Amino acid sequence: MNPYQNNGRGLLLLSLLLLAALAAVALLARPLIPIDETRYVSAAWEMWQRGNFLVPFKNGEPYSHKPPFMFWMFHAGWALFGVTDWWPRLVLPLFSAGALLLTYPLARRLWPQRPGLGGQAALILASALLWIIFSTSVMFDVILAFWVLLGMHGVLAAADGKRRGFVMLGIAIGMGVLTKGPVILLNLLPVTVLAPWWNPGMKWRRWFGGIVLAVLLGATIALAWAIPAGMAGGEAYRNAIFWGQTADRMVESFAHRRPFWWYVPLLPLLLFPWFVWPAWWKALIHHRREGLDRGSRFCLAWMLPVFVAFCFISGKQPHYLVPLFPAFALLTARLLAGRRDARTGLPALLAAALGGTLMLAASGHIAALHGRFAALPLAWPGAVLIALAFVVWMAGRRGVAPVPNLALLGAAVLALVQLAAKPSIDPLYNIKAMAQTIKQVQDEGRPVVNAARYHAQYQFLGRLESPLLELHGAELKRWLAEHPEGYAVIYLKGGQKKLDAIPARHKQAYRGGAAVLVDARTASGLLPVHIEN
Repeated sequence: MNPYQNNGRGLLLLSLLLLAALAAVALLARPLIPIDETRYVSAAWEMWQRGNFLVPFKNGEPYSHKPPFMFWMFHAGWALFGVTDWWPRLVLPLFSAGALLLTYPLARRLWPQRPGLGGQAALILASALLWIIFSTSVMFDVILAFWVLLGMHGVLAAADGKRRGFVMLGIAIGMGVLTKGPVILLNLLPVTVLAPWWNPGMKWRRWFGGIVLAVLLGATIALAWAIPAGMAGGEAYRNAIFWGQTADRMVESFAHRRPFWWYVPLLPLLLFPWFVWPAWWKALIHHRREGLDRGSRFCLAWMLPVFVAFCFISGKQPHYLVPLFPAFALLTARLLAGRRDARTGLPALLAAALGGTLMLAASGHIAALHGRFAALPLAWPGAVLIALAFVVWMAGRRGVAPVPNLALLGAAVLALVQLAAKPSIDPLYNIKAMAQTIKQVQDEGRPVVNAARYHAQYQFLGRLESPLLELHGAELKRWLAEHPEGYAVIYLKGGQKKLDAIPARHKQAYRGGAAVLVDARTASGLLPVHIEN
């Protein structure tokens, strides 16, 4: 049966299976990565340990940089399964699956005459490189994308004259604020402002009045947490969540400037394999000449204004674009509808080149990214990727439908790259042994200081019940002199030989350097070479 004409449920199921497989690979191939992933799980751990589910904490202090929704999701699983490392890593794949399930009916709302597009859109989304990465990372953006998708359902329902659509939009705004703050408004409001373009003939007063009410509903949901949390967290925390966080983010944004065009050269990588596929560009040109339909206009109104806004904001990160990916997937499914003659040559060629690069890296001809502390990658994933790229190329030439063909290639690329990189990633970023050793030292009644900026990376992995002191410079030297029984985590530059010569309770490679847990006397001798982490 033609997948472009059926209801697309088979492709939706395939997208969910791909997501499950990629989540399993991530659990096997990657530890919780410091600094971000370990920090967020540690904030949830401190809330759990305190029994305080209003105010997140980081190393004993209220943590105002992120709202608590993702932390609540961690708590829900811990309440059911106990405190485990694996549950926080499953929350994001579950929300990613929810996003796929929301994308499927959204395509039907946009193109009711094309029932098969929903499954294609879900499969395209589940195989886009950036979506895959952040679906298996402990970050906020896929959860935010879930609420954006719910909001888009509300926008379309409201445009069709259903009042409950404004309620859905309000709920999405409120939950988005609880997930990542007011950025949800940037993702949702542009498409509402452009509604007269993608849905001509609507009554402006009713429409924008409903949008205002939806925003007020969203604000009410967010304030239901923020007001009691502000009262419980104290004046500094209250000021931070109501004003300081936004102001600080604006300052930080301008302090870490990136050029306007910074996202553009990343798009072929972030949207691999779709953005580098010549057939996608041909289909876009053809669709533009035919004239944009309502659904295509909606996707563009959702995607382009937000992308341009992020280009103008000087502080840029790839994951900021994650909530735009469902719009790209829906538009791509529409562009490719009925096109079975598209070849998959260039994406397959690029995948084969990547496989060759992995094999060269494994053979030692390409230096490991993080110097002598990193092990060489595995060779076999590169060979498998080359073989798979050839299979995809041959299947495309023999008329296999391009969407599932390329989706499997895109998912396989990330899976094989992670497996190849595991020997290099694990020694540099798996800090669980260090965290557990710190816990042992604390249980002996000895204080521990972190001789650099501390991001709470050890709190959850070591199940620490006490904060680590964070000291620098003269204060650190004085503390070491006053606490000869204490220990310090010191971060070093230098080679393996220097690391081997240091007597330590625990030592390991860490993020391009090394970390050692040493007694106060040894730490005093290492201070001239310690580095900030």
